[in-house]
Amino acid sequence: MNNTDILNKDNSGKALDFLIDELKHILREDQIAINEPMRNHTTFRIGGPADIMVFPEEELQIVSIMEKASEKGIPCTIIGNGSNILVSDRGIRGLVIKIADSFAGCSIEGNAVWAQAGIRLTALSRLILEAELAGFEFASGIPGTLGGGVYMNAGAYDSEMKNIVKSVRVIDREGRITELENEQMKFGYRKSLAMEKGYIVLSVCLELEKGSRDKIKAKIDDFTEKRVSKQPVSEFSAGSTFKRPPGHFAGKLIEEAGLRGYTKGDAKVSEKHCGFVINKGSCTFEEMIMFIEDVKRRVFENSGIMLEEEVRIIGER
Repeated sequence: MNNTDILNKDNSGKALDFLIDELKHILREDQIAINEPMRNHTTFRIGGPADIMVFPEEELQIVSIMEKASEKGIPCTIIGNGSNILVSDRGIRGLVIKIADSFAGCSIEGNAVWAQAGIRLTALSRLILEAELAGFEFASGIPGTLGGGVYMNAGAYDSEMKNIVKSVRVIDREGRITELENEQMKFGYRKSLAMEKGYIVLSVCLELEKGSRDKIKAKIDDFTEKRVSKQPVSEFSAGSTFKRPPGHFAGKLIEEAGLRGYTKGDAKVSEKHCGFVINKGSCTFEEMIMFIEDVKRRVFENSGIMLEEEVRIIGER
């Protein structure tokens, strides 16, 4: 049974109303949004309304929210700052829990960094720089949250989250909390146990090394310059659209297919980096999906390699 099946039942509206009433006992009014446009919460700037969106500030709130949603049979979707998702124009049925800026605590002691899942990687990199800890530089410009980065084992410049994660605190869909060590997370290329099991990342402990502030900053500055000069950081995108095929680079395959700058309507292959598909302003979900499929088909015809999306496609279809 999918999300739509659950919410198309006659009692679905009542279930949502009951959930909203329950949420009002857990959260403030400004932490609950009804029919919230998802385009306002994704870097692609695409997506219809979420039935209910909540903005928790404490771990206990997340536990209570998950328990109440499970009791009512309401499906939950978890997002961070929306940097790696493409949402349907029909929106998302049920409950969306946004774990982002309102859930972004951090503390640093020695070489250990503890941080809540909603902290942005860019903000965390600044705190780590001030603590003169090395090893996190690769993540300094990734446009996402720590929770999302660990969930998909984000990486760049020959490093990835699995190299620095010591442990991860997660919660399952019934509200049960578990602490997982690095090896238990089963990190792989753009995947983890959290992704496999549908766990929600609550907080993360990173293990870094003492370093020179000047050297750490120089490395961050170098990576930042590379990103700004080679990636469309000022345009609406979801980051890298496609996963890297074994032995190849998605951007190079797209360029070799003659698709640099390829445009249909408001969907476009970035001229700066062919691995990024961008929304020039008013692209719809269906238009973007068709465009991505068109790029995949043309690359396959040229190279015999079928690209796979890195961006998560979610919502009612």
